[in-house]
Amino acid sequence: MAARGQELPGGAEELFAGHPESLEVYRAVRRVVDDLGGARERVTRSQVAWSRHRGFAYVWRPGQYVGGTVPAVLSVALPREVRSPRVKEVAHPSPGTWMHHLELAGPGEVDEEVVDLLRQAAGAAGPPAP
Repeated sequence: MAARGQELPGGAEELFAGHPESLEVYRAVRRVVDDLGGARERVTRSQVAWSRHRGFAYVWRPGQYVGGTVPAVLSVALPREVRSPRVKEVAHPSPGTWMHHLELAGPGEVDEEVVDLLRQAAGAAGPPAP
């Protein structure tokens, strides 16, 4: 198994092995990121991260570290705070960055609201990588 922060050779399939619902949420988010022009994808032992000039979206399994009943959490970095009943928690880790955590029970929850958050985050992270 890869050390924390080190990329997993088996990608998202390795990260979400034994957790098919989590894998399906990841795939739904990835389709949106691809439709938005793409981004660099990095899979580590703890999460899948997408970045352009900087990171903007992360999918991880809450049960892996903090417990939880949903298969996946989508964390979206935005330059401002967004209020929505869908956002479970907002952190402000650095000036100009608000991290929004959304619990996703399945791929169907990657709906227009989530697509819009990802669109805003990707746009704030810079142009797609060539």
